[in-house]
Amino acid sequence: MDLPALILSSDLARLGRDSRALARQAEAGELRRIRQGVYVRTEAWDALQHWERYPLLIHAAASTLRSRTVFCWQSAAALSAIPVLGTRHPVHACTSDAGGGRSRAGVRRHFADPQSLQVEEHQGLLVTARARTVLDLAAFGSFEQAVTAVDHVLRPARNGPPVLNLELLEAGISGIYTAAATRRIVTALEFGDPASGSPGESVSRAMMHRLGFKAPVLQYEIRDARGRVGITDFEWPEEGLSGEFDGLVKYRDEAYLKGRTSSDVVIEEKVREDRIRATGRRVIRWTWSELASLERFAAFLDAKGVPRIRYGNGQPPRGST
Repeated sequence: MDLPALILSSDLARLGRDSRALARQAEAGELRRIRQGVYVRTEAWDALQHWERYPLLIHAAASTLRSRTVFCWQSAAALSAIPVLGTRHPVHACTSDAGGGRSRAGVRRHFADPQSLQVEEHQGLLVTARARTVLDLAAFGSFEQAVTAVDHVLRPARNGPPVLNLELLEAGISGIYTAAATRRIVTALEFGDPASGSPGESVSRAMMHRLGFKAPVLQYEIRDARGRVGITDFEWPEEGLSGEFDGLVKYRDEAYLKGRTSSDVVIEEKVREDRIRATGRRVIRWTWSELASLERFAAFLDAKGVPRIRYGNGQPPRGST
C-alpha cells in the first residue's frame, strides 16, 4: 500500500515558514508527531494497521538522518515484505563502528562489516539483502520470529520459485555470526517448512514445538465421497483431528475474497468445515488471540485434545533464543 505523506518541519524551515505551526496542528489533533520534526495527518495515521505503521516510522527516521543509511533486522524485514512479529520495534540500522549497539537520533545501530554486507533497495531505502535479513532475525530474534521469516522466504511465490533456498541461507552464515548465533540460525533453518502457509501458521507450529505437542502434517488434503473437500492447515491423521489457524485476513483481503463478500466466505467456510466433520474428524480453530502467550496456547491445545509427545517448558529448542 502507499504510505501517507510525511510532513517535515525542516521542509517548512527551508521555505522560510514557521515550523512551529506543525506543533500547533499536532496539539489540535490535526497532525500526529511520529518523530522529532516529522508529522503525518492524524486521519491517515489512524487508518493504518499496526504493521503498516512501522515502515512509516522507518521512512520518518530516514528523512532526518544526515547520510543514506542501510537498515537491518526488523526494519529491513518490514521494508522487504518479510513478516515481522510484534508491534513495538525500534528502527534498526547498520554501522561500520565495531562498537555498534548504540542508539543515536532514535535509531539503534548494529555493526556490519562493509566487506560482507550485501544491500538491496526496497521502498526507496537501502536494506540488508533478504538472506542477511532472515539470518539476522534467526540469530537475534525469537524462535517464532526466526521460523516465520524462514518459512516465508522458502515458500514458493504465487507465480514462481521461492525467494530464497536453504543453500543460499546456509552460505550466508560463515564468518559473520558467533557460535551461539549460528546454532540459533541452524535450528531455525532445520525447522523451516515452505508448506507453512502464513505467519500465523508458522508461529503456531513453532509454539507447538516449544511446548512439546506432536508435530502436525501441514496442508493436508481432505476428501470425501463427493471428492476433494479442501486443504487443512494442520492435521493429526492418527487422532482424526484437523486444525485451522484463522488470521481473519480471508475475510478482509481483496486478493483472497476475489469478488466475494466476507459473508460469502464465512458461509463457504462453514460448509467446508461441515464436510470435514462429516468424514469423522474433529476440527479446531484458533486465532492470534490464542497465540498471545505460550501458556494460553498450551491450555487451548490441551483442552482440544491435541496430542503431546512431551511436556515442554516453553523454552526455545536447543540452539535457539
